[in-house]
Amino acid sequence: MAKVKSAFVCTECGAEYRKWQGQCTSCQEWNTLSEVRLAPARPGAGPGSGASGGAGRGGYAGSLSREVVDLGSVDLSEVPRLSSTFEEFDRVLGGGLVPGSAVLLGGHPGAGKSTLLLQTACKLAQERSSIYVTGEESLSQVAMRAHRLQLPTQGLKMLAETSVETILAVAERERPEVLIIDSIQTMHLEDIASAPGGVAQVRESAAALTRFAKQSNTVLLLVGHVTKDGSLAGPKVLEHMIDASLLLEGGADSRFRTLRGQKNRFGAVNELGVFAMLEHGMKEVKNPSAIFLSRNEEQSAGSLVMVVWEGTRPILVEVQALLDESALGNPRRVAVGLDQNRLAMLLAVLHRHGGLFTGDQDVFLNVVGGVKVLETSADLAVLVAVVSSLQNRPLPRELVVFGEVGLSGEIRPVPSGQERIVEAAKHGFTRAIVPRGNAPKRSPEGMEVIAVDKLAEALDAL
Repeated sequence: MAKVKSAFVCTECGAEYRKWQGQCTSCQEWNTLSEVRLAPARPGAGPGSGASGGAGRGGYAGSLSREVVDLGSVDLSEVPRLSSTFEEFDRVLGGGLVPGSAVLLGGHPGAGKSTLLLQTACKLAQERSSIYVTGEESLSQVAMRAHRLQLPTQGLKMLAETSVETILAVAERERPEVLIIDSIQTMHLEDIASAPGGVAQVRESAAALTRFAKQSNTVLLLVGHVTKDGSLAGPKVLEHMIDASLLLEGGADSRFRTLRGQKNRFGAVNELGVFAMLEHGMKEVKNPSAIFLSRNEEQSAGSLVMVVWEGTRPILVEVQALLDESALGNPRRVAVGLDQNRLAMLLAVLHRHGGLFTGDQDVFLNVVGGVKVLETSADLAVLVAVVSSLQNRPLPRELVVFGEVGLSGEIRPVPSGQERIVEAAKHGFTRAIVPRGNAPKRSPEGMEVIAVDKLAEALDAL
């Protein structure tokens, strides 16, 4: 019998080592190495045919070839896609589900991962063969949820199982077009001597399921849990095996959920889909700007609308700033939905190039609706909202602002500036302060566009 080989994998960064050691030299974390048993090599197998095999590379088994071909001769025909029955879901996926792809859906407990996939599975099962594998709930629990959501249950095949070998045997017999695993942390392989949810089990279970999806052209949807810091639980290697990694965000106190693409081999990254959690499940929001702009009739100081770019579309969101005289020697800087370090940098730019001192003020910043703004186009809007709150002077309701602010006080252009202006005009805004590089040659009808080069010019324009 061949000797079983093992390696030690870091649960934080996925680095591999021959021997156990206290600290991972790649990410500098302590006590993160766990033992992983390696599958023995098959006789005659070439290099790279380990446990993950070619499936971990994201390519289809049928398309693998040892022949060298010219890049210009590769067939560029469009890969057929399956609609998930949700336009917002399809948008984040890049147009729909790709046969043979592996998609990982992560999120905090209660975000709605199982609800979204159960709705998708029930609707897909009316036209396509689908199997929903539950490892955390019983079949009666899933059936009660489907009944409560008033979903069509006929046609969807269910399986309550955590053994990957059994799941693959059933899938080989049934040959489904869509296979949903809820969740990957509950799956286990008999050959791996560790508990479900461990590094070895998650890694090898995902590799086996992904390999089946590539070979059979099955759409594989995996549910993944999220750790306290907001990252997907399990080894980082899992993110390299799959084709798309999606994160469903939203607090328990909010009925809106945002689905963001973090990795996608078949579409744009950082695409955003918006859903509303209602009594009958998840409902897609086709006009997100409308829900994020539910403002009070009376305009208050520190409130302003900005235009952010998410994936392939602009979204109008409201940013609120509150400044209050600090009783502490070190004033607080709190940002919800924005980078706190960038807020501190912008306040320094405001003091140096805008002449406004906030060193004795507590600064609180919030993006309405629970949206997380990841781009720099919000810089100018943040500073304008801060100035409005500092001077206690409300801004016009019809004003919209966007632009990146540099350390020397210059206002830099941002991508898709003209599309942002058009989107603001559609929602009734009549005045915009934008970088000069984004100023259109011809403004939309009824829209006054003020182009600025410096922060001082933007403050004067107010």
